[in-house]
Amino acid sequence: MTNNGPSRVIDIFDTTLRDGEQAPGCSMNLQEKLEVARRLEKLGVNIIEAGFPASSPGDLESVKAIAGIIKDCTVAGLCRSLEKDIDAGSEALAKAAHPRIHVFLATSPIHLEYKLKMTPDQMVEQAVAAVKYAKKFCSDVEFSAEDASRSDPDFICRVFKAVIDAGAVVVNIPDTTGYAMPEEFAGLVRYIKEHTLNIDKAKVSMHCHNDLGLAVANSLAAVGAGADQVECTINGIGERAGNASLEEIVMGLRVRKDYLQVDTRIDTAQIYAASRLVSKVTGVNVQPNKAIVGENAFAHEAGVHQHGVMANRATYEIMTPESIGIPKNRMVLGKHSGRHAFEERLKDLGLALEDPALEELFNRFKILADKKKVVSDRDIEALVMENSASTPETYKLDRWVVNSGSSLSSTSTIRLQHKDGGFLEQVAVGHGPIDASFKAINQIIRKEPELENYELKAITGGEDAQGETWVQIGRQGRHWKGRGISTDVLESSIKAYIAAINNMEWFK
Repeated sequence: MTNNGPSRVIDIFDTTLRDGEQAPGCSMNLQEKLEVARRLEKLGVNIIEAGFPASSPGDLESVKAIAGIIKDCTVAGLCRSLEKDIDAGSEALAKAAHPRIHVFLATSPIHLEYKLKMTPDQMVEQAVAAVKYAKKFCSDVEFSAEDASRSDPDFICRVFKAVIDAGAVVVNIPDTTGYAMPEEFAGLVRYIKEHTLNIDKAKVSMHCHNDLGLAVANSLAAVGAGADQVECTINGIGERAGNASLEEIVMGLRVRKDYLQVDTRIDTAQIYAASRLVSKVTGVNVQPNKAIVGENAFAHEAGVHQHGVMANRATYEIMTPESIGIPKNRMVLGKHSGRHAFEERLKDLGLALEDPALEELFNRFKILADKKKVVSDRDIEALVMENSASTPETYKLDRWVVNSGSSLSSTSTIRLQHKDGGFLEQVAVGHGPIDASFKAINQIIRKEPELENYELKAITGGEDAQGETWVQIGRQGRHWKGRGISTDVLESSIKAYIAAINNMEWFK
């Protein structure tokens, strides 16, 4: 149903760095988190949920670091309804220009009985106490009723009235398990808005998971029912099947503004760059048929579609690639390209850098261009990621030699430079050139982490494509990832393994 009233602007609460990062395989180091936070600020999100400060010292420090650099967004820290969590949140957000403490407590019967072991009255009492305590440190307090979609609506109204009276300025209705259906979830939002007496004193938010593939549909239905804030992640990453996808929600509201009369402050031209960045730092690829940012989102193969698009793009495209930041200019870059053309392409990709990082990146581009006839946008993105979001290098690859064949054992000689300046070299034999190389590195570092995952793919097509390798290693119950790129797949594998080793050493 079309709303013919004035357009309203809803808040976009991005939890890529908290809920998104909790997904298996999506962990990020500090530098990567800072890179993503800057990109989210440029994208125009209203709130960045930077982490869960009480969960670990590392999370507290990363929230603190993000809070120190972000000026144009609210920075939130998630806290259980416990004083020690709120203390950690307050410490982490102390330097934030616009801090928010986000407290949560479950309201569903199954959570109350089996997880919290609380009566409904005890739950209300603890929620109110947590909000009052958080208000001592921060005026902007959000309360989430975990598992709200499986809770009694009247009980949620009771809880929300109590926490709003205690000072909460945002109340969140999470579909924690992705259980709700769109019409049902919209009805819940309407019911809460109509039956919570003081609801006009707080914004209503929702946080939807994608277990049934309905996170975006439920979020849009909630907006139609009057919600003021949407909680989501870039590329829809998150626990289990993920969260509501920011890009799908934002473009859904933008393209169908005629239907809901709702908008956001998001600069949609930054969406593609944000999606690519999150994919690169997490190592989680976007599926080709993913709405908005997938490789096939603006591709047309069927003849009737191609004919229609060539006549008028609107025949089969309801938005343009440029509207989400996919660059229209496809000027070829190669070894004869100058710095100006290179800088312009970086700007088109939303990857503008300044010296000295720009000069170093341009030099690396020229080296790559000598090896490849054409340097693609993906090649450039890979160079930027390798150049920017990395931990300090305890070890750096100096040189490598591999001997391998069908009739001889594989041997690898690896020489690494230590951060202190010395060189370390070892030779190892393995079941293949990669196995031998990894064993030689293990001998140099005098540790034997377990290789838990190894992925190799081509960044682009063609014989001269760069190979991108991701590895995950584990030791003593902890896990670290590494990424390497090179036109030689053996070298990209060795670089990835060394990057994972450096992450392990930096953590230590």
